[in-house]
Amino acid sequence: MRVLSRAAFGAVAVLALTATPALAVSPVPAACDTPPTHQIAQVQGSGDASPLAGQTVTVEGVVTGDFQNADQLNGFFLQDPTPDADPATAEGLFAFARATFKDVKAGDRVLVTGRVIEFNGWTELSPVTAVEVCGTGTVAATPYRLPSDGLEHVENMLLTFPGPLTVTDHYNLGRFGEMTVAAGGRLFQPTDRPGVDPAADARRTLLLDDGSTRENPAALPPVVRAGDHVVEATGVLGYGFGKYRLQPTEPLRTASANPRPARPERVGGDVRVAGMNTLNWFTTLGSRGASNAAEQERQLAKLVAALKGLDADAVGLMEVENNGQTALRALVDALNAEVGAGTYAALTHPYPGTDQIQVAIVYKPRVLRPVGAAASSQDPVFSRPPLVQTFRPAGGGQEVTMIVNHFKSKGSCPASGPDADQGDGQGCWNPTRVKQAQAVLALAGSRPNPLVLGDLNAYGEEDPIDAFQAGGFTSLTKRFVPAAQRYSYVFEGRSGELDHALAGRKLAKRVTGATIWHINADEPRILDYNTEYNPPHLYRPDAYRASDHDPVLIGLSLR
Repeated sequence: MRVLSRAAFGAVAVLALTATPALAVSPVPAACDTPPTHQIAQVQGSGDASPLAGQTVTVEGVVTGDFQNADQLNGFFLQDPTPDADPATAEGLFAFARATFKDVKAGDRVLVTGRVIEFNGWTELSPVTAVEVCGTGTVAATPYRLPSDGLEHVENMLLTFPGPLTVTDHYNLGRFGEMTVAAGGRLFQPTDRPGVDPAADARRTLLLDDGSTRENPAALPPVVRAGDHVVEATGVLGYGFGKYRLQPTEPLRTASANPRPARPERVGGDVRVAGMNTLNWFTTLGSRGASNAAEQERQLAKLVAALKGLDADAVGLMEVENNGQTALRALVDALNAEVGAGTYAALTHPYPGTDQIQVAIVYKPRVLRPVGAAASSQDPVFSRPPLVQTFRPAGGGQEVTMIVNHFKSKGSCPASGPDADQGDGQGCWNPTRVKQAQAVLALAGSRPNPLVLGDLNAYGEEDPIDAFQAGGFTSLTKRFVPAAQRYSYVFEGRSGELDHALAGRKLAKRVTGATIWHINADEPRILDYNTEYNPPHLYRPDAYRASDHDPVLIGLSLR
């Protein structure tokens, strides 16, 4: 060790013991007189893999992160406090050694013997055959700023990332204690808007972990919204499941930068129309929605709170159980119990299809009157047929035709053929979604003032949206919502707009505003209605995380 030799350390310890016999000083193990065979930087090497892989080495360093418990990483991080002159070689190492083998703590100066391996891309010592505590030492966290061209050269080292870093993903916050942050603001889907560079975005992101291998840990990182800031993150840089992971050694410092909106932005007009995905509102327990009666009650309370907050005169709903009117009626009854008897009524879908879920429309009879019967389509291109209804304001005025949709999702991909994932960022089933858009355009052709609403499972610059725009429809969110706020869904840390509102040419002139109410996509799923994993104290019967999609609200001037 280049800070203090083991012989000198032993002499100091003996002198201290002689001078002050009342102090209990642990003797330095004789094994500490054994010199290390290699520096940590030599073990790490300057490439992706250790040049000493497969060899047994003895290294010396200071413990920077203690994660030895069985529900943690089963080991500890050590770092050489006197780095070499090569910036390409990391100065840290992970030792796979449980506390039952040798318990260490941060600040211990240790001599470790073990076999060098590359564990799924992570350089570490395993098995460790000897650990000796030879005194104490200090290692200062190295400041590190994103973006990065690679983190191999700081693997296993104690780092501090100054902020602000924007929370972009917290899907596994409750399950694995993970969140992803990014320098330079939120990440967006590359097919949602021009100018997104996925490679550059990858360089500015960092996964923050919790040093635990336990699922659904009792102790959680801060429960934050996407868009909030991590002011500073300090920890050791491990690796696992194909990603570098900062295991914090100090509590994360966070700041609210994206506060919850208490209500939607004002959209004006004399009629307000909305679209909302209910995230599988089912009255059949144990199916795609609630698993039990308690969850169903919790889910219903959140959906009612969201619909009450929207206060729209008509709402197109997605992911309602396709069991006739049973699930839809239960939702309307609960909503009316909150906002007043008879405030909302539900349409009957004339052809809901055979999928487990259907689209629906609820509306205020005192504000809007249906003109003619509800319609749909039996075109086999639709697995979830649209619902079409023309309304006229109760006091007279221009008609509007709602066409509510839930297009084919990007999941369950075929292995080959035109609907397979073509690698262009639009996912699978894209040609089917384009055909669905064309079929909706045909439906809209002869109807007054069509307004296409729904979860189209296509981001803002994908082919189905292009098809609508080529057919004369205007994206109302692109027109009215600032780009930074134009998203309704977060997938794998990237925000984008799956939930759309598009108006025909004549109706577009009567649109007074549009907004996306960010009550769901930014909220971690640990706050939803589920009971099996979510800590009970986090649940609230409010609108936040009522679904995983944000609702869209449109203002119309029809009178």
